[in-house]
Amino acid sequence: MDSDDALRYALGKPGAWADSPWGENHDLAKVGSKIFLFPGRVEDKSTVAVKNTETAVAELKQRYPELAGPAPYLDKRLWVRVRIDELPDDEVCELIDDSYDQVVAKLPKSQRPG
Repeated sequence: MDSDDALRYALGKPGAWADSPWGENHDLAKVGSKIFLFPGRVEDKSTVAVKNTETAVAELKQRYPELAGPAPYLDKRLWVRVRIDELPDDEVCELIDDSYDQVVAKLPKSQRPG
């Protein structure tokens, strides 16, 4: 899975939509008014920045020290950037699912998908 595939998967979640607040080629996935996925590339490798609990972020960094690290400009405790080229697709999907769930849980009820 690459970052484009990850974005397509994220946009298949209920209520998800693409936004490009910083212009073309900077797409991200939102649910309600909140971002839950930043796809990208670093040194020609596909990456995603996703949200999770502090514990889950720390575990990811420990389990994949070469692939997981801080997400630039985001809360380092709750967001992690992961190089996804070397991860199984089901693990990438799980990261996206967890991020989506974290964000949806914090949305006002009026913005949560049905």
